[in-house]
Amino acid sequence: MNSPRPSGLPDLRRPVMIAAFGGWNDAGDSATAAVEHLALTWDASDLREIDGEEFYDFQSTRPTIAQVDGVTRRIEWPTTSVSYARLPDSDRDIVFVLGPEPNLRWRTFAGRVVELADALGVELVVMLGALLADTPHTRPVPVSGSAETTEAAQRYGLSPNKYEGPTGITGVLQDAFVQAGVPSVSLWAAVPHYIAHPPNPKAVLALLNRLEPILEVAIDTGPLAEQAQQWQDAVDEMMSDDDDMSAYVRELEENEDEDAADDALTEVDGDTLAAEFERYLRKRNDEL
Repeated sequence: MNSPRPSGLPDLRRPVMIAAFGGWNDAGDSATAAVEHLALTWDASDLREIDGEEFYDFQSTRPTIAQVDGVTRRIEWPTTSVSYARLPDSDRDIVFVLGPEPNLRWRTFAGRVVELADALGVELVVMLGALLADTPHTRPVPVSGSAETTEAAQRYGLSPNKYEGPTGITGVLQDAFVQAGVPSVSLWAAVPHYIAHPPNPKAVLALLNRLEPILEVAIDTGPLAEQAQQWQDAVDEMMSDDDDMSAYVRELEENEDEDAADDALTEVDGDTLAAEFERYLRKRNDEL
């Protein structure tokens, strides 16, 4: 990494790249909404676009028609945008990568993103994602984090990535950065599968709160806390008219409580057994 910077690129301070992609990796549009919130809050400037002609199947990810001043019709093509923000109260800057998940040539696409990160001197990459899960909307949104290297996991308080199975562009990109020697971590919000329709401000807020200590930068979440409460109140009201759904949510809550109790029991039992074993050894030594 650290190739000579091509002309036209900004000189950034210890930049962190934050990336999110719509589609499979983005339940409730939560991850992309989190990046959009940061880019707006930090007044990000456009840097470049990765042309979608090579990477999108336009029958799967279709272009859209937009009206300009109610008269002119304009085609907006799927593309991946790259922008950056200079943070005045920090010693680092942020690079944002945002777009729909590509349909084609993922390895080539990942190579383009890695090359740009190299040219900008990116020191850390954070992938944001959201998945549908059996989690109740009434509880705090679980956010899981993982890192591809033990060093990065320890530094940012995450778990080493042990996932095996299908992956999206976030997993491909994370692997590409690791191969290039750039620390890469991922944060995933668990979105209730029974209320997956966007927006989900509660999941967005949870991702941003978990991202803050990794960036070591205060994140202004603006109205998100109020919006998250309004979202939960609206879902509660909707569920109150459906006995079956209300019972299902209570079942999810009970399952979550049981899982937490099992985790606590395992921890307590382990400590207890260790203490009992130490007492046994001391007693045995006294008797010899």
